Amino acid sequence: MQQPDSWSQYIWILLGLYALVILFFVIRGAKKAKNISDYAVGNIGFPSWVVGLSLAASMTSAATFIINPGFIALYGVSGFISFGVVFPLAAIVSLVIFTKGFAKYGSAVKATTMAQWIGTRYKSRSYAFFFGVIALLLITFIVLINVGLTQVIAKAAGADPFYILLGITVFVFGYMMFGGANSMVYTNTIQAIIMFVVALILIFSGGEFWEGGLTGLLEELQSIDPSLTQSTNPSSFLFRDYWEIVAAQIVIGVAVVCQPHIITKSLLLKDTKKVNNYLFSGIAFVVVFFLVVLAGLYARLTFPDLQVQGTSLKMDEIIPTYVVERFSLGIGLIIVVGLISAGLSTLESLIQSLGTTITSDILKPLFPKTLEKRAFGINKLVIVLLGAVSFWFSWQQLTNPNVSVAIFAQNGVYAYFAAAFVPVLFGTFLKKVPLYVVFTASLVAIVVHFGVYYGRIGPYMQEPVNNPGISAALGIIISLLVGLGLFWVSRTKNTRADV
Repeated sequence: MQQPDSWSQYIWILLGLYALVILFFVIRGAKKAKNISDYAVGNIGFPSWVVGLSLAASMTSAATFIINPGFIALYGVSGFISFGVVFPLAAIVSLVIFTKGFAKYGSAVKATTMAQWIGTRYKSRSYAFFFGVIALLLITFIVLINVGLTQVIAKAAGADPFYILLGITVFVFGYMMFGGANSMVYTNTIQAIIMFVVALILIFSGGEFWEGGLTGLLEELQSIDPSLTQSTNPSSFLFRDYWEIVAAQIVIGVAVVCQPHIITKSLLLKDTKKVNNYLFSGIAFVVVFFLVVLAGLYARLTFPDLQVQGTSLKMDEIIPTYVVERFSLGIGLIIVVGLISAGLSTLESLIQSLGTTITSDILKPLFPKTLEKRAFGINKLVIVLLGAVSFWFSWQQLTNPNVSVAIFAQNGVYAYFAAAFVPVLFGTFLKKVPLYVVFTASLVAIVVHFGVYYGRIGPYMQEPVNNPGISAALGIIISLLVGLGLFWVSRTKNTRADV
């Protein structure tokens, strides 16, 4: 068994080579980006299946490969049902339903960001500005990925997490100042292929635990803790009953695609007739990626008491430690590259989409004359500031996490797509929707989500650490009901006026 000290020199060599490959594709793509539109949606006609791989890489991140398996290591089968079955199915079905209409309209109006799509669809600059502002909540997702990557690299290289986090921030935010969508599709494609290989390695890494079949695996888990084999886990704060595991996760899974780094990926297609090829290639890879959470069960069987050499593992450390302790040096290095790829692929997409949103949808309306000619340059400064802010929050989460950085990230990310769900849904499938209908629905979603969570409203919000999925699901459901009610009232008024 290889120990981290013997990994160190190989990890640094590997990271250096990986960085050179990334920079090669960044430079190649950046050469063709001349303005903010090129940066946002690219100007290279990539094949649809390649854009699909970029989608898959963006849709599954460090959360899927590193953080979520940690939850499953803690809470067992109930977590697998939630994160490995219910959520992926809901997200995939929602992606198929939403993508075609979103891509068709986005291509027609030449939208480059989610906020622009929404603002143009409802003919409101104020609404676009509103979504530009709440997009800042996605910084929490950047923080999650930063923390996941830092844990993996620091554990494998035996290095100080502070300097690893600093290096990640400087390198990734540095090259994303120039790369944009062109570079991102190149790098995401390479990352998706690496992630696919690593996903298969992790999925099959627990082969010995399956020697007795499913029954044997469950018996081993039960010998550690009977609650690990139950379909619900009342001792957890995420998987207590079927409302949390199934119903709330379906709602979250359906709405999760309404994130700019996911749904706007379809805007990279230069021919919307190729959307089926795009979806097929993306979904094929996504299905395999989501099954990686099985590694959480293997990690718990490997570390029954969640300790290594007498030291208790933090939740976010479980999978990085499993990789270092479980695999030989050669396979371990491949997995580390895959875990890094899982993080970087989504991190690049978030930086690209959020940077563009801040520049185009927040700063440009405030300073139109300045941004008219200097948007591309100012976007670089925005990314520098974004890197500094995310570094500060990431370090706070590394040194003082509230169980897991996932809770911090979910609170922000869920609020964003809860607010976006109704306007994207109505904008894709309904006609003549008044602005006040969707604007009200968005506000209701945010108020309900944060109100329930921080106000500790309801029986699910009485634990020291609570589940943001519950408050977000309630926000989405209530905002949808409000939106449908207001839309029905508006149609009724119009019908009467016509009469």
